[in-house]
Amino acid sequence: MAWANMPRAGFAGTADPRFVLVILRGAMDGLAAVPPVGDRDYAALRGDLALGADGSEILPLDDLFALNDAMPKLHRRMRKGEALIVHAAATPYRERSHFDGQDVLESGLVGPRGSQDGWLNRVAAALPAGDRARPTQGLAVGATVPLILRGDAPVLTWSPPSMKQAGSDTVQRLASLYGETDAELSRVFTAGVELDELAMGVPMDDAGEKRRNGLASSFIALAEGSGRLIAEDDGPRLAAISYDGWDTHAAEGAADGRLAVLLDALDSSLDALAGQLSAVWSQTVVAVVTEFGRTARANGNKGTDHGTATTAFLMGGAVKGGRVIADWPGLRTRDLYEERDLQPTTDLRAVLKGVLRDHLGIDQRTLATRIFPDSIGLKPLDGLIV
Repeated sequence: MAWANMPRAGFAGTADPRFVLVILRGAMDGLAAVPPVGDRDYAALRGDLALGADGSEILPLDDLFALNDAMPKLHRRMRKGEALIVHAAATPYRERSHFDGQDVLESGLVGPRGSQDGWLNRVAAALPAGDRARPTQGLAVGATVPLILRGDAPVLTWSPPSMKQAGSDTVQRLASLYGETDAELSRVFTAGVELDELAMGVPMDDAGEKRRNGLASSFIALAEGSGRLIAEDDGPRLAAISYDGWDTHAAEGAADGRLAVLLDALDSSLDALAGQLSAVWSQTVVAVVTEFGRTARANGNKGTDHGTATTAFLMGGAVKGGRVIADWPGLRTRDLYEERDLQPTTDLRAVLKGVLRDHLGIDQRTLATRIFPDSIGLKPLDGLIV
């Protein structure tokens, strides 16, 4: 894999860019999401978890890699050049704790529990000034602000309403009451109502017709709501969405079980996010990451345990896609990390640095000293952005 420190004089990044980070919490099995079917050691190593070897459907990408059949929408975007895959990627973390792995992923540091703020919040604070200032650059999708967006830069939070909302007449009466008794409370209340209406896109009475039941429904709701907010002219430009459930220790089901259902839900949610961002798709990058990978071999419960290297996805109209980027380490036992995991050959921070530099216009020194401290020797990956 080629790395280069190219001169960036006068470079300002994509005009009015959007960046969405999707975190898959629990550690996604990259060898199941993007199986290296062309590796001669793959089928024997994976055993019952191997895809394509027994006639199971896969979506070919190139001579080495395929995409899990549960992700046809992403496959179409790969063919259109709107998505790319980075394989054998990992953060600097080399242990096997979800808590610590997510901490490193979100803090941007080389070890866990070293920071009270997250690298995406630091990005929000470092964004080059545009034509007009926005009071909030970041959007945390969920009930709480995750570490990755905590920090000095102001952040907006939003999550789909979890209970039936009051009718419009009740909302109007409350707004009127607050307006007479507390001007600031009235302003906050009105802003919150407007935010929910904008994010959901439809009145709550009609929302049931817009959603599907099950896992995909919850994934899609988060994606659609955040997409509507980010697409607004005066909306936030950065967002973090988290999807749980990727810890597949037992009955992983890469072809037609639990993992396949998760990948299908992810595929649908990414497509829904793209739909909401269609007007600004050429200015958008979506990065899908997870805290670490899973073991190369199946365990005794037809699942996989905590591993190291995995797969990351980039998607968007600003992505120079249609390819898999991999310094492939191989799957022989001697090639595995600690003889059990896919060997990490690409630092995820280099991928993110390449996106943040070429898409958001953040200079390389800031990336190495503020966004990802102690990474001055790690060069951004070039050629990710059109």
